[in-house]
Amino acid sequence: MTLALAIALIANLGLKLWLATRQARHVALHQHEVPAAFAGTISLQAHQKAAHYTLAKSKIGLWDMALEALVLLGWTLLGGLDWLNQSLLAWLGAGMAQQLALVVGFMLIGGLIHLPLSLVQTFGVEQRFGFNNMTWRLWLSDMVKGVALGLILGLPIVWLVLWLMQAGGHLWWLYAWGALVAYQLFVMWIAPNVIMPLFNKFTPLEDETLKERVSRLMARAGFTAKGFFVMDGSRRSAHSNAFFTGFGASKRVVFFDTLLQQLNPDEMEAVLAHELGHFKHRHILKMMATSFVMTLLGLALLGWLSQQPWFYTGLGVMPNMSSANDALALLLFMMVVPLFTFFFSPLSAGRSRRFEFEADAYAVANSDGKHLAGALLKLYQDNASTLTPDPLYVAFYYSHPPASQRLARMTA
Repeated sequence: MTLALAIALIANLGLKLWLATRQARHVALHQHEVPAAFAGTISLQAHQKAAHYTLAKSKIGLWDMALEALVLLGWTLLGGLDWLNQSLLAWLGAGMAQQLALVVGFMLIGGLIHLPLSLVQTFGVEQRFGFNNMTWRLWLSDMVKGVALGLILGLPIVWLVLWLMQAGGHLWWLYAWGALVAYQLFVMWIAPNVIMPLFNKFTPLEDETLKERVSRLMARAGFTAKGFFVMDGSRRSAHSNAFFTGFGASKRVVFFDTLLQQLNPDEMEAVLAHELGHFKHRHILKMMATSFVMTLLGLALLGWLSQQPWFYTGLGVMPNMSSANDALALLLFMMVVPLFTFFFSPLSAGRSRRFEFEADAYAVANSDGKHLAGALLKLYQDNASTLTPDPLYVAFYYSHPPASQRLARMTA
């Protein structure tokens, strides 16, 4: 297992560095001239701002990759997780309290390690390019709320999974999967009315004309929502978006206040038609079903690995199994699996981009394609999204197609 981890880590880091280098080189090479397809709509200044923004984020990404690799080695082969486990065993003794403390300690330490880069991203890169509107007070408030919410919502499900691993017999992973599915659906249900209002203010959409247009569009699509709301996204960022949230009867349509400032009513209707395209094609349900299946397979694999002594010893846990526990198995699994699944990223990313094309086609069929194209151009420009990404980088990382591909299909 140690050799497999080393090979996977080297291959994973090497591939990510190669892709990041290709992306930076490709963007830098094309920053001096606006692509012909956008020459009449995007200024050279805006194009270069997007290139510089992409390159700045790429530099942060390189540091983040290196840090993730070092942290993984520290937790596993250098014995960090074993040390934390042994320390908590000496303090709390064996049992559920120690295992929960191990999970919480792991999460808190990991968060602290990655905190400096997160601050540089928010108050460095985002600030320099005019996107960050967050104050230090708001940042601290978000962090405290996020930690508290994670403990309130996370600890019960972690306790349940660990208890099932201990008491559920050889099919514990199947029962844990059912619990996790129910938990995810519950969080989706309470998110619009309980979780999201803790961080943002949601006010009913006051533009009656836009509301009427949106209502007619939704009626044609057979979509019902609890209401239309405007979110104060500008408190934190100048980036903009629109989305559906909630589950069942709690569904609602949310517009960023920045989006309302950037787009005209025709463009807003086209953007919402795109989102309705996801609903009409059942993209959300398909992605949820895929997620549930992958979770089931992952838990089944964990159920087998947790019984193998080499799984622990090969990842830095003491050779004797007296200190091994279910929390250790869970954390080791969570750290190692992404090393292998990253190589399959083009499959999931490609599927996501295909969904975006289908949603675009639906929007063009149910609104004016020119308005959707205009909205996308504004959003790409306002969000400083590069128009010249590297194709291989796109294949691994882009959940949305590049602007050139989306616009080409709309006008075909």
